[in-house]
Amino acid sequence: MSKLPAAYQFIDLSDYGRKPARWIARSLKNTKATPIHVTLAFGVVGLIACYFILSHYFFLAALFLILKSILDAADGELARVKETPSYTGRYLDSIFDIILNFLVLGCIWYITSSSIVIAILAFIGVQLQGTLYNYYYVILRNEYDGDDTSRINEKKAPKALPGEKQKNVDILYHIFNLLYRTFDQAIYHADSTAPKKQNFPNWFMTVVSALGLGSQLFIIAILLVLQLEHYILPFFIGYSALIPILILVRKYLNR
Repeated sequence: MSKLPAAYQFIDLSDYGRKPARWIARSLKNTKATPIHVTLAFGVVGLIACYFILSHYFFLAALFLILKSILDAADGELARVKETPSYTGRYLDSIFDIILNFLVLGCIWYITSSSIVIAILAFIGVQLQGTLYNYYYVILRNEYDGDDTSRINEKKAPKALPGEKQKNVDILYHIFNLLYRTFDQAIYHADSTAPKKQNFPNWFMTVVSALGLGSQLFIIAILLVLQLEHYILPFFIGYSALIPILILVRKYLNR
């Protein structure tokens, strides 16, 4: 149930929750639970993590951030085992992700009394990092017969799949577009030739996966456990330096 054929699979550093996610999906396969239920669950788990950050229970916050990553993968896995892919689930998942990213970083900003400018830059950095990873990954998935509910450039609302309502897809698409369009376009214009030159070696995608959301949450969790919360926001600002470096590497590989 990988999103890519075997020849194009890579070690995804951000996808450490995949095995437990598959176990959860198999456990729920013959129940009434839907992928949307799992998405809602990871939203609640993310909010609990925020509460623990604000309460300075950093170990518990770290555990719930990791659990959020696992459930974030489990909704897609459940959609695959039940053969019920949907744009509704795809957009709702992404909407929850960006909201929770904002809240988690906002909580860290609050407890560290950091500058609001630092917090905003860290949030922008986190979103651009994740967008670059998703951009390259979706290109591969679209090209090599993987999961196609994600699209390289979200220009218009897609046609609803069987089992979902077009109205719901349209509403969630517009919310998604409002939240993500700026980041998606920034990365697309920074490397607009990537969809035409799709030589992404597996080792390169492994490196890029260090910018994925799962990797970001793992880094936050580790820094919280080590009580280095004051370094989290500056770290993600500096981490953004990898974006132009990886784009240049990608272009060099496809020269």
